[in-house]
Amino acid sequence: MISVTELRAGAVFEDSSSAKASEDKQIYLVLSYGHIKMGRGSGTVKVKVKNLKTGATVEKSFSTGAKVQEAQVDRKKVQFLYADETGFHFMDTVDYNQFSLNADQIGDQGRFLKEGMETILRFWGDEPLGVELPRVIDYQVDETGPGERGNSATNVYKPATMENGLTVLVPLFIKVGDQIKVDTRTGAYVERKKENK
Repeated sequence: MISVTELRAGAVFEDSSSAKASEDKQIYLVLSYGHIKMGRGSGTVKVKVKNLKTGATVEKSFSTGAKVQEAQVDRKKVQFLYADETGFHFMDTVDYNQFSLNADQIGDQGRFLKEGMETILRFWGDEPLGVELPRVIDYQVDETGPGERGNSATNVYKPATMENGLTVLVPLFIKVGDQIKVDTRTGAYVERKKENK
C-alpha cells in the first residue's frame, strides 16, 4: 500500500473499492496530481487518472491519510528517441524494441525529455504506461538574455531556453552554452554544472 500523497504523474495503482470480486479491480494511471488543504481540517488529494482497462479518464479524490494498492509494474531502461504529433518514442536499450507513449501518458514530464537521454519506462503487462525521470537532469542553455554585472549574488532570475526547448528561470550569471541542472519534480533551476578540469 502507498499513501495517496505519493501518487505523482506516472504512478499506477489498483482500486477495488467498487468491485465485487478481486478480478474486477480497476487499474489507474495517474495523469496529474493536486493537493488541497483547507483550514484546520485534513487535506484532500485530487488525481486525474486514466482507467487502463476502459481507457476512461476520471478524477478521484482521497483524504490525505488514505492509502491505495500500488499496481505491479515492470520497469525497463529505455532511450528517448524523439517526439512527433503521434507521441513520444523510446527504444529498449537491451533488445532495441521501440515503444510509444501519447501526450496524456507522458503528461507534464514530456517537457523534460531530450533526444538520446536514458530513462525508465513503466509497463503494465506489455503496455507502456509512463516514464520515470531522474530527479535532476543536465541541460545546455541554448538561449538566454544578458546578465547584469554585480547582481550575481542576488535572487534575480531571467528565463533561459534549454537544448530541448524547456524554459527555466536561471540566475543572471548563467550564459548561453552553460550546462545546468534542473529538478524534474518542480522544473526549477538547481545549479550550474561544474566543469571537469
